Amino acid sequence: MIATKPRPSLPLEWVVLALIAVLYVPLLWHWVEGWLNKSISIQHEYFSHGLLGIPFAAYLVWEKRSPWQSLPTRSHWLAFPLLLGAIAFYSSGLVDLMNLSLPMLLAGLLLALKGRAGFRLHWFPWLLVLLSTPTQLPYLIEPYILPLQAFIASVAGFILLQFDVDVQVDGIYLSVSDQLVEVAPHCAGLKMLFTSLFMGLILTYWTGLYRSRLRTNLFFVGIIAISVVGNIIRNATLTFFHGAQMDKAFSWLHDSWGGDLYSAAMLGLLIVLVRLLEQYAPASLRLSPSSQSPQPPKSPKPPRPDYF
Repeated sequence: MIATKPRPSLPLEWVVLALIAVLYVPLLWHWVEGWLNKSISIQHEYFSHGLLGIPFAAYLVWEKRSPWQSLPTRSHWLAFPLLLGAIAFYSSGLVDLMNLSLPMLLAGLLLALKGRAGFRLHWFPWLLVLLSTPTQLPYLIEPYILPLQAFIASVAGFILLQFDVDVQVDGIYLSVSDQLVEVAPHCAGLKMLFTSLFMGLILTYWTGLYRSRLRTNLFFVGIIAISVVGNIIRNATLTFFHGAQMDKAFSWLHDSWGGDLYSAAMLGLLIVLVRLLEQYAPASLRLSPSSQSPQPPKSPKPPRPDYF
């Protein structure tokens, strides 16, 4: 009898990855092309941080390949409803449902292959993919940020008045020399706030800032403050350019690479903020035992009288 060597079989994970690539590479390419060329809807453009988030998620998964392989093969009951839901969403033909089918499918596969432990290992990369998935969430949020738009318009108008610029503010509108500028949700920094919060999430994970709840809370409060202040300055500058009929400068900051330079500066401030918090902010407000004032020694209790 001639012994035959068994043919090496492909690991199940590689087969799954190949199937995902066949299904989702065209969809991912549509996202990337729309984000780069701004040919996607303005609501979906809010998720352009996925250009960095999705590759970073893939990098994190690759870095944890050894712990993944060491996990026992185990399925979780929630995997099958998620996989069925992903198939239904992908087959619906509706853009948003097709988009959401990707994180749903990934969650189902993690639970199907390695169970709860597998999802716990890769929960952060999965979260990055979920937050990079274009949905109509910005459209649902926009009606609620009208007070923020009015606040930015008012403060921008106040700043221009300090430079003797004749500006009129009416709600979310700024007018200089009969040139009207609207502080729209996009111009109010909602997209930049989305990007800043997403990058802040990556920075807290990358730098280990998440280990301190105090520093993490201060960091995200700082992100919101930087985003609001930055957009006040940007809208004041745009209003001045538009009122002074400096059309080239207005287009440079609003539509051209000036806006990209502004975004890069805002994200650079996040790195500065992380360094400041690591250097000057305490990890916790709790006092260490050595820093507490020593307690006076307790006097011993008198012995109880023995009546019997």
